[in-house]
Amino acid sequence: MASLSGPPDAPTHDAAEQRPAAGVGRAALALEAGAATSSPGDPAAPAAEASPGSRRASSSPRGRVVALTGAASFLGRNLIGILEEDPRIARVVAIDIKPPDTGGSKLQLHAIDLTAPASEERIAEVLAAEQVDTLVHLCFLSSPTPATAWAHELESVGTMHLLHGARQAGLRKLILWSQTILYGAHPTNPNFLTEKHPLRADPEERFFADKMAAEREFNAFGARTKGTTVTILRTAPILGPTVQNYITRFLARRLVMTMLGFDPLWQFIHEVDAIAAFKLAIDSDFPGTFNIVGDGVLPLSTIVRLAGRTPFPVLHSAAGPLVSALWAAHAAIAPPSFLQYLRYVCVADGEKAARVMGFRPVYTTREALLDYMNAQRLRDVRLLQETPA
Repeated sequence: MASLSGPPDAPTHDAAEQRPAAGVGRAALALEAGAATSSPGDPAAPAAEASPGSRRASSSPRGRVVALTGAASFLGRNLIGILEEDPRIARVVAIDIKPPDTGGSKLQLHAIDLTAPASEERIAEVLAAEQVDTLVHLCFLSSPTPATAWAHELESVGTMHLLHGARQAGLRKLILWSQTILYGAHPTNPNFLTEKHPLRADPEERFFADKMAAEREFNAFGARTKGTTVTILRTAPILGPTVQNYITRFLARRLVMTMLGFDPLWQFIHEVDAIAAFKLAIDSDFPGTFNIVGDGVLPLSTIVRLAGRTPFPVLHSAAGPLVSALWAAHAAIAPPSFLQYLRYVCVADGEKAARVMGFRPVYTTREALLDYMNAQRLRDVRLLQETPA
């Protein structure tokens, strides 16, 4: 989650995102190597090499300038670290009220609160002054919060402020972070959801509604603005040894709630693969929406077993009132609307990202889970300490 201002009781570093992800370079290098070594006849090679949608991002003799909102978030901090090491990048512009600690000589920090009414003018000034060509919008909560009014101002209204400022600056490329959870968990879902399927997450749940609104705003911006590439990356739930979000908190508990009689399939994306996918989108032009997921799926019962946790089956009729009471008391990790994901499948198809972007995850869903759990076991016995927020 981005560290933009929030109410006193709202978390200011929900996922954050305290350390750079281990092995980010390995995933990025693996993606670059895979794209470089794929032959024209390789079905996994990006087929868009000859199409306008896969052009290598142009760079001036001085190098490219990339801006990131939510720069102090998990994705932001790690992307900044990678961009700092890229000789093609001249400057990295961080837009956040808290400075990331991964920046070096290329980093330019601008403290802008997207919830402020005057933020769009400030954004336009910064983007123009820094000569930004690519803007990556990462300023979204990675876990739900009871502070729904502030979340709405940050994600939905903040995205509108950002796009109004971006329209004045004439950017060449916009990249948005979204999530596959927005497809919603339903009994009528196919085994794998493609980018053509509608977003059917509960519209009454603010965590979903604001992110879906942001996607609509980005798509509308792309339709109205000629010459700007708009890319939306929908990541599966992110797991790994350093990321923190509602999934990691769910699996960190000794007793893991499940729904009696249900065992849905889940999928994950490893933290280094998620970061590498954004770097790939920054490096080349891929207009459109892409599912970024790890290979393979796992039943929830297998996930709980591999995590070394004990399942706590609950009747569906009792689960709703129980979670509602716990959420109201700030004792639950998510509101009742998330119970649907303990009943029904919501997994996405990553074929388009492989075909068009050449994205190949280094970690499978199973490997992402095991890598997270290896670190979590050390935390369980207090051999691995979290960095204080």
